Amino acid sequence: MSKRNLYLLGAITLIIFPLPTFFGLYYIEGIGPWEILQLDRLNAYTLGLGMEVGALYAVVALAFMNARVFNDMPVRVETMVRNMNLNFWDCVFLSLCAGVGEELLFRSGVQFYLGPIITSIIFVAIHGYLNPFNWRMSLYGLIVLPFILLISYGYYEFGLWFSIGAHFMYDLVLFMIMIEKD
Repeated sequence: MSKRNLYLLGAITLIIFPLPTFFGLYYIEGIGPWEILQLDRLNAYTLGLGMEVGALYAVVALAFMNARVFNDMPVRVETMVRNMNLNFWDCVFLSLCAGVGEELLFRSGVQFYLGPIITSIIFVAIHGYLNPFNWRMSLYGLIVLPFILLISYGYYEFGLWFSIGAHFMYDLVLFMIMIEKD
């Protein structure tokens, strides 16, 4: 995949993914965009706490991903990431797009209607990590699911920016480790 296509997909995630949340919550629930964005809850504490949680869980997930059980996966995520030839800024951009776009869609939108458990399962499944045809990938999905549940429940306690910070940092740490690993 070319970098242009990666950036296009990142921009779509950042701009298009949140639209159903904004339209749905505004027109169905009467919740305005500023309430959805929770800018009043954006502060160094919630964002920083989310980033710490994301970084720590990325290290935990990576430790599990290095287990021998994952050696026989036909396509390893690390290989796909290395083949993208990402640099630091590519990783930051893609992590930011996923953190903001996906959290607005799932935490602020889908979770509003389906709750944290069902939303978390859908989130992990949509990413391909709950695959009935690949038990190893499903095992990885079960490793990621507690993190997604954590940021789903953290959304209620700390707000959207906690979830965005955690998602952003989780992706960034994994990207950075994967592009450096040989």
